[in-house]
Amino acid sequence: QVQLVESGGGLVQAGGSLRLSCAASGRTFSRNAMAWFRQGPGKERDFVATISWSGGSIFYADSVKGRFTISKDNAKSTTYLQMNGLKPEDTAVYYCAAGRNLILKGSQVDYWGQGTQVTVSS
Repeated sequence: QVQLVESGGGLVQAGGSLRLSCAASGRTFSRNAMAWFRQGPGKERDFVATISWSGGSIFYADSVKGRFTISKDNAKSTTYLQMNGLKPEDTAVYYCAAGRNLILKGSQVDYWGQGTQVTVSS
């Protein structure tokens, strides 16, 4: 019954904004840390941001720091990624992830979502 479902992806122009959502159900209603990863064409799946269950600990990849904001609403079992100042190099499939502890790499992920496409045009 574990499920993570991303939404909010789409096509935007450089400099624009998008807000991604990750809705969790099943055992992911538990006190999981959450994270976002992304995978561009021909690239590996890279860490983007993570947040502890309480929201007290947050870390970002250097490439998105100052532009992206991760947040969560535990009452709604939903994690968000607000993306501002988007650049063409941000184009990727964005994946939601959950783990028992704060997530900084893929090996710490227990559950993955299916991904949502973000395309940034120049």
